[in-house]
Amino acid sequence: MSAQTILIAEDEPHIVESLRFLLEREGYRVSAAGDGEAALRLAAATRPSLLILDVMLPRMNGFEVLRRLRADAALRGTPVLMLTAKGQSHDRRTAQEIGADAFITKPFSNSDVVAQVRRLARA
Repeated sequence: MSAQTILIAEDEPHIVESLRFLLEREGYRVSAAGDGEAALRLAAATRPSLLILDVMLPRMNGFEVLRRLRADAALRGTPVLMLTAKGQSHDRRTAQEIGADAFITKPFSNSDVVAQVRRLARA
């Protein structure tokens, strides 16, 4: 059985490296995109098992990435974990309305991220 691939859409390199280390240690393959447009292109090209998506991204914010992902027949089933510093209730509600599967606020607990990734990547 091959490892599942997690795509991280995050523009902060230290967060990407932290998540990459954490998830690779759990046996996942990890790819990353530093902006929203690149995240959509990479998702279409690689069909990841899960997308970890920041809200505040250059070129296209995470909410728009999620809208486009959910509108694409080939990608709409991709589980999405929103991981963001924007933790206000309206941001959480917007993410849920668009179709996010889970929402974690930064700073995050490593164990919370791993638990959500395991749950969502298995689905």
